[in-house]
Amino acid sequence: MKKWLALLLAALMLVSLMACSKKDAAEEEVDYSFADGDQYEQIGGELNVLNWGEYIDPELIAIFEEETGVKVNYTEMTSNEEMLIKLRGADNPYDMCFPSDYIIEKLVKDDLLLPLDMTKIPNAKNIQDRMYEVTNTFDPGNKFSLPYMWGTVGILYNTKMVDDEVNSWDILWNEKYAGKIWQYDSVRDAMAVSLLRLGYDMNTVNPDEIAAAKEELIKQIPLLKGLGTDNIRSSMINNKAALAVIYAGDAILCMEENEDLAYVIPQEGSNVWFDNVVIPKTAKNVEAALAFINFLNDANLAARNTEFIYYSTPSQGAMDRLDEYFTENETFNPSDETLARCGVYHDLGDAIELYNSAWEEFKTAMGN
Repeated sequence: MKKWLALLLAALMLVSLMACSKKDAAEEEVDYSFADGDQYEQIGGELNVLNWGEYIDPELIAIFEEETGVKVNYTEMTSNEEMLIKLRGADNPYDMCFPSDYIIEKLVKDDLLLPLDMTKIPNAKNIQDRMYEVTNTFDPGNKFSLPYMWGTVGILYNTKMVDDEVNSWDILWNEKYAGKIWQYDSVRDAMAVSLLRLGYDMNTVNPDEIAAAKEELIKQIPLLKGLGTDNIRSSMINNKAALAVIYAGDAILCMEENEDLAYVIPQEGSNVWFDNVVIPKTAKNVEAALAFINFLNDANLAARNTEFIYYSTPSQGAMDRLDEYFTENETFNPSDETLARCGVYHDLGDAIELYNSAWEEFKTAMGN
């Protein structure tokens, strides 16, 4: 009887432990819903946001609108230069926007941004210190902006079509791959590739170095499949090209679709870019903008947003909630050693005209 009772109790304890284990496992599952909804009062009004296309999970906008009563008007931009023109306009309607590093530097110099009231953005604590160290180089003291997304520029290549080691920008000038190379259709990115390959600073203002980089790009023209941006993705996924200059986030999407693709940051170094959120001085609904910035920096929401966008998140809170697909992925989460070879773009001042002139000569030579 006692033996039977002991066995019964042991069985009951095992069932209980299994139930607790399942309960604990369920409780440990990451919830990417909004965790801190009660912190927002009904702010109301409208919030005019200027951002890149497909650069936020649209469901987050709906959640924010429900929590705050704010109507979000979302406008997409296609380039930093377009955004700069809009923000300089006398009738600028935007309350917040997401420019890149060198444009933020210019906006700060031109006194077009409001300092961020960090007491209204407590979730900024989630951002990694190493991110602030980099953004401090174009926004001293991190007074006017907060990191939103970041990433690198590198080479995406097809391992079945490329039989040389891919560790240098030089391979983009290899005649063996003529007609199978994509160059990126951006003056700063293409010029950076050429400058770094020649051993120059990608932010150089030296006219001779800029001219030399232009001449190398012109020499590359016969080898190019073309200049591209978003169209590079489908070309690489469908094995229509062998090599491409590309952003890391796009590279991840491509590699997910084609297992023969790989991404590398060349030994000469590359660009590490940051898109930060800022509030223009002309903003009409600053309280809503600050609330939305804080909302986006909620750790759960930042993780959810990252899974939608596929670009790297500056939020340690988000990284703690992402699975190994992201956290162990060198393309998404490059090591400090890799990042040490990279640098940010800076505002070039009047020297930008040298770059623009060089770019026009290159495109004219290409027939564009």
